[in-house]
Amino acid sequence: MAVVVNPGLDRSDLLQVRPHQKSMWGKIMFGKEVLTKLSEIHEKICSMTSKIFENEILMKSLQQAKFDMVLADPAMGGGVLLAHKLGLPLVFNVRWTTLGEGHFAIAPSPLSYVPVPGAELTDKMTFIQRVINVLTYFITYYQHIKYFGQHYQAFCQKYFGPDVDYFSLVQNADIWLMRNDFTFEFPRPTMPNVVYMGGFQCKPSKPLPDDLEKFVQSSGKHGVIIMSLGCLFGQLEINIAEEIAAAFAQLPQKVIWRHTGPRPSTLGNNTLLVDWMPQNDLLGHTKTKVFVAHGGTNGVQEAIYHGVPILGLPIAFDQPDNLSRMKEKGTARVLDISELDRSVFLEALNEVLYNPSYREKMQKLSRLHHDQPIKPLDRAVFWIEYVSNYYYCFYCFYYYCCYYYYYYYYYYYYYYCCCYYDYYYYYYYHYYNYNNYYYYCYFYYYYCCCYYYYYY
Repeated sequence: MAVVVNPGLDRSDLLQVRPHQKSMWGKIMFGKEVLTKLSEIHEKICSMTSKIFENEILMKSLQQAKFDMVLADPAMGGGVLLAHKLGLPLVFNVRWTTLGEGHFAIAPSPLSYVPVPGAELTDKMTFIQRVINVLTYFITYYQHIKYFGQHYQAFCQKYFGPDVDYFSLVQNADIWLMRNDFTFEFPRPTMPNVVYMGGFQCKPSKPLPDDLEKFVQSSGKHGVIIMSLGCLFGQLEINIAEEIAAAFAQLPQKVIWRHTGPRPSTLGNNTLLVDWMPQNDLLGHTKTKVFVAHGGTNGVQEAIYHGVPILGLPIAFDQPDNLSRMKEKGTARVLDISELDRSVFLEALNEVLYNPSYREKMQKLSRLHHDQPIKPLDRAVFWIEYVSNYYYCFYCFYYYCCYYYYYYYYYYYYYYCCCYYDYYYYYYYHYYNYNNYYYYCYFYYYYCCCYYYYYY
């Protein structure tokens, strides 16, 4: 399996646009630029997959290898296409698909209480918020079809024929290993083949390298703040970095900051700049007080695992929605990076540091996450092996369940119709003494019920 990185997508490009986009129009243009760059990535993935399909030697070797399954991330559609070509079972390691958040591709998603990614709403919405949620759904659906889906649909028509729909290939995946769980997610409908493994990458912290451990221990009773904006958004614009560094310099805590840009002139003696940090091990350290983060899924889950409250600086993608969930649960304070200055940042840091409710609520989430009979990674491994060993049985069981569901759905639906008309005609015609017509209607609808029962 190869990971393809778009050489035209510089790691700092997306972030450097963001701080200037304070107006609504600026944010719209920023979103369009992000979508355009992502569209280029998906176009290159389709091109790469085409080269794989047209390489007869490679395809023959893949077919002769007799793999048990394909494990793919549907955010990039190459694995979906390859699994269909090879006729192999498909298991997803999923948070996002090319058509949006994973649940929206497979599970019922009532927009009255299931917030759409991008709307930054909760499961408790007012009427106006529900209208916004519906509009956001249609806008994002159109964006995913226009910018991402068209590449894969054209690929399917070229290699699989006009009868194969890419969206159907995604929905036909056997197991969806969802990188999520309900300590983080709002209540929502799900499906039987969705397995939650949120925090599967989290693990107990290991001892820190000697230099980092010495720096952390030097913080004394005040503890340590760690800051990381992930791999994609490591380099901040200089004026934003100056404001953040100035705020850190006013704190008694020590700070470990993953920062790859120029050294800020306002940097205090209490702040250590690093190109890389053992994030999981630092979050698990007893002296870590606050995690300043962009709100990526992995970072949020690691914070939940170790019970460290968050000060969020969301930038793009799913980060605003991830942090809105944490804010709703009382475990995070969220700031707009485009309006950030040292006073606002310092005030927010002090609130998360010295208001004990943030840590208490995050510790409660951590206990809920840990209190499971099976660890998330073990659960994922079990279902991967299950599909590998019993794919045929699983396949038949899955379609039997679909048949069973529709069979009884239609039976009870028409039985309900029969009873409704039975009740209606009985009282209506009995009142007018049309007993003969009543019995005619009764047996007619009873016949309809039996017919649909037998047929479906």
